[in-house]
Amino acid sequence: MQISFPDWLTPQFAYIVLSAIVAVLIWIEGEMLKRTDGKLPKSPFFQISSLLDTAWFFVSVMMLYVIDLTPLATAVPAAYGIYTIFGWVYGTRLLKRKGIPDSPKDLVIPSKYIAYNQSFSLIFFALCLLVLGSPWLPLTN
Repeated sequence: MQISFPDWLTPQFAYIVLSAIVAVLIWIEGEMLKRTDGKLPKSPFFQISSLLDTAWFFVSVMMLYVIDLTPLATAVPAAYGIYTIFGWVYGTRLLKRKGIPDSPKDLVIPSKYIAYNQSFSLIFFALCLLVLGSPWLPLTN
């Protein structure tokens, strides 16, 4: 038995839509961190969301090689990869200034890092929308 999918449901479309959802999750995580003054929330949603964000880096790198992306769509996994790598470096530098705590319970995420994540999530979400809408935009090929 073969399942047929609509023509618009391509691997690229699915990846871009899921990337937009990840962008929303990053924003929500930032709001949760703001409410706890940078302390890691004890919410299962936060834990799962953080795990998905981290896993999305590996998914994004894989998508560069596995699926056939249009030139504009290639910007989505590339942007996520750059964001993640720079985020690791930036977050580490910010934590080193305050000192790395002995326990995750004592960890306080700096507000600058939360702002970095939320700024990226807005831009990344807009990029995903641009890629999804690009077939209907008068862009030069």
